[in-house]
Amino acid sequence: MVTTTSATSSSSTTSSSSSSSDASTLTSDYTTFLKLLTAQVQNQDPLSPMDTTEWTNQLVQYSSVEQEMKSNQYLETIANALTSNASTGSGSLTSAVSYIGKTIGTDEDTATVSSGGSATWNYDLDDDATRATLTIKDANGNTVWSDSADDLSEGTHSFTWDGKNSSGNAVAAGSYTLSISASNSAGAVDGSVGLTGIVTSAGTEDGNTILKIGNSSVDIDSVTSVS
Repeated sequence: MVTTTSATSSSSTTSSSSSSSDASTLTSDYTTFLKLLTAQVQNQDPLSPMDTTEWTNQLVQYSSVEQEMKSNQYLETIANALTSNASTGSGSLTSAVSYIGKTIGTDEDTATVSSGGSATWNYDLDDDATRATLTIKDANGNTVWSDSADDLSEGTHSFTWDGKNSSGNAVAAGSYTLSISASNSAGAVDGSVGLTGIVTSAGTEDGNTILKIGNSSVDIDSVTSVS
C-alpha cells in the first residue's frame, strides 16, 4: 500500500512539474514572438506594409496551444482526484453509497440517542459465559442502565436498548456507550460490543467518510460486517 501511494504521489508530482515547465516555455516563446512582431511593425516599410495573415495565424496557434495545455491541466486534476479516491479503498464516498439500505455491524460502542429513541448493538463473547452484565453510560461516564445479558453463549448477539434508564424513565438526548463484563467458571470472558443497524445515508465529516445509522454517525472504517 505504501509503495502504491508513493508511486502515485511521484507520478502526480512529475506530471505537475512537466505541465509547469511546458507553461513556462510557452510563455517565454510567446513573449519573444511579441517582441519580434513589435520590432517588425515598427520597422516595416510604410509603402509596402507587411502581410498580417502570417503573424495572425501564429497568434491563433499560440492561443490554441495555451487552451490545450489548460485542458490537460484540468484532466490531470481530475485524474489525480480519481486516483486519490481509489487509493482510499473502502473509505471513498463512492464506496460508502453502496452501504445505504444495508444492515452493518461496527466496532463503534457509542450511539447517539434522541429523547425517547433507541439504539441497537451487537455484543460478542469469546467463550460461553455463566454471567454477563451489560452497562450503558452517558457522555459524562455516569451509569444510566445496567442489567444481565440474555444470551450467554459464545458468539455474536443482538441487544436493543429502549432509551430508558434503570428506573424506566426516558433518558435525555445524547451519546451513550455500551460495555459488557462476562465470566465463567474459568474466569473472565472477553467480550466486545459494536453498533448495528441499517445505513440510511453516507457523507463526509472532517475529511472522514461517515455512514448514518439512525441518529448515530459511524466511520466507514469501523464496519465489521454487512448484510
